Amino acid sequence: MPWKSFMFLAFCVNSSFSSEEEEDPEMADHKTIYDFTVKGSDGQPVSLEKYRGQVVIIVNVASECGFTNSNYKELKEIQDKYFDKGLRVAAFPCNQFGGQEPSCEIDIANFVKEKFSYEPDLYAKVNVNGNDADEFWKFLKKEQGGVLLDAIKWNFTKFVVNRKGHVVKRYAPTASPNSFIKEIEKLLAESS
Repeated sequence: MPWKSFMFLAFCVNSSFSSEEEEDPEMADHKTIYDFTVKGSDGQPVSLEKYRGQVVIIVNVASECGFTNSNYKELKEIQDKYFDKGLRVAAFPCNQFGGQEPSCEIDIANFVKEKFSYEPDLYAKVNVNGNDADEFWKFLKKEQGGVLLDAIKWNFTKFVVNRKGHVVKRYAPTASPNSFIKEIEKLLAESS
């Protein structure tokens, strides 16, 4: 009986989260990340076409989260090691989880550069859940759903994109970037 109750609860929660985001009819036209243009940290449009032929880790970031230090440190190490082989990191600040990213994009970039000597591709602050969720993040969740719910659970949820622009993996905030290096190496070995 507890199992049935759990499944019913999971269904109800999933239904409530999935109904909070309206389905965009244009979403069907989006097949890869290359179909999107997002706002850069300077507010200017950036076509994700710039990542064509690259392997990309896309992550929602926050400066005041318990996962901040370990994730930025490991993402920097991984990007430094594999940059010449085609690995990129796309960081999207988000303040939806505990208000842990209250700063503006300039302050966020300075924080990451000063504290971690790291300059990932930093984009404008986004909402990743809810009706005002960024269209790109709706796409990521559609391509790689989460456990029980497709909603982003917390800061530092990571999506991995192959050289053809397809979202192939999703990792929970608790997953260390070092824990999926083998997957990154495998994707880097593939041709575009």
